Amino acid sequence: MVFIAACLAIFMVSVEATIVATAIPTIVGDLGGLRLFTWVFGIYFLTQAVGIPIYGRLADIYGRKNLLVVAVTLFLLGSILSGFAHNMVMLIVYRGLQGLGGGGVQPLASTIVGDIYTGKERARVQGYLSSVWGISAVSGPLLGAFIVQHVGWPTIFWVNVPFGILCAAIVVRFFDERIERRPHRIDYAGSFLLAAGTGTLMFVLVMAGTLPAITATLLAVLAVLLIAALIAHELHTAEPMMPLRLFRIRVIAVANSANFAMGALAMGITAFLPTYVQGAMGLSAISAGATLGVMSAAWTVGALIASRLLAYSTYRATALTGSSMLVAGSACLIGLQPGSGIWWAIAGAALIGLGFGYVNLVFIVTTQAVVGWEQRGAVTASNLFMRQLGQAIGTAAFGAVFNLGLYARIPDAGDVVTQMMEPVKRAQMSAFDVQRYAAAIAGSLHGIYIILGILGAIVFALTLALPANMRPGDASAAP
Repeated sequence: MVFIAACLAIFMVSVEATIVATAIPTIVGDLGGLRLFTWVFGIYFLTQAVGIPIYGRLADIYGRKNLLVVAVTLFLLGSILSGFAHNMVMLIVYRGLQGLGGGGVQPLASTIVGDIYTGKERARVQGYLSSVWGISAVSGPLLGAFIVQHVGWPTIFWVNVPFGILCAAIVVRFFDERIERRPHRIDYAGSFLLAAGTGTLMFVLVMAGTLPAITATLLAVLAVLLIAALIAHELHTAEPMMPLRLFRIRVIAVANSANFAMGALAMGITAFLPTYVQGAMGLSAISAGATLGVMSAAWTVGALIASRLLAYSTYRATALTGSSMLVAGSACLIGLQPGSGIWWAIAGAALIGLGFGYVNLVFIVTTQAVVGWEQRGAVTASNLFMRQLGQAIGTAAFGAVFNLGLYARIPDAGDVVTQMMEPVKRAQMSAFDVQRYAAAIAGSLHGIYIILGILGAIVFALTLALPANMRPGDASAAP
């Protein structure tokens, strides 16, 4: 029953991103505030990222049960209020509250699964959790489109309410955790520096495209100073909010570094492969969506296969298999040409999805295995936080690479990408312009795919640093 609750929690948070993205054009049309719509995503991402490490540490002090109920309650309250929003500012505020809850739901659910299962069982059930994520990623856009068309956009926020209530009820009724009570000193200074530093950094990364250059620069400098102060403080605190000493454990250092790279790699696919399929290849939005759907489905399949493979293999061998797929999938994308056809893009997305499924599962299971109960929450949260940080930095960096490449090829590019992705506007262009713009988009995205190949190679190199003979069920941390 507790595992079912964890699955409900993961589904609830995972489906949120894709289902809202589907409905945002309708929401903007109803509420107005087009210039603010990016904040609907940005504020959720920001508050979620800030909350993840704080929830993880508090879970190691006070236990998972009550904190998960609090996180689910905040998430549901934000969801309910978002459906009643009358303007864009109200929606943004409520989405911030929703993200504050969402920042706790996923890491706490994964930590609870790590607590109640051990060894090979943990690998198997974490594979099931990954499949829940894949199902939500595929079903979210379909569910969102159906709800918007037949019910109304407020329902996309309310659809999670039954799942959340059921999740909290099961946890309260069936999850019996035993917490070793001992005196703790709350690291208030570390909490403030963590929230302020990561919050400022995420704000700059998420909103970089809409901020004046001087403002973005000053905020980036402030973020660096706050994070430097956080590191100095946490290294000299008895009970730090972010226990940086854990990074001295080889498995944790490898996993978090690889998660950062994989977060960036994932955003390179999610944000820019549809642009290639529609803008450079001239195919439909359905074809573009299919490539991402294949990646999500392959991620699920990869996690399930890896969870079975770990019963017979080592962590490193399984992770190397997955990271090899990341390299191979990136190679497919590097070789993309506007005339390659959709199947070449799908092959790249499928290989990368399979690789993510393998590697992500290995890193979750290994990091949970090398620490005890009193550190498992912080370790699980650090995995998720590093992936989100990679996603934010990857999105900002890839956007800059794409824009620089596009304007270097077409100085007066303007809204070329938008026109090329709209079938009606594309049909109104001359054949010469279509060919020229498609080549410019393809060339600009080619640079991004080369970076993805480098990131895949980095993940492969990091997996080589995992202990060679470590298997599920090993009791001690590797040096």
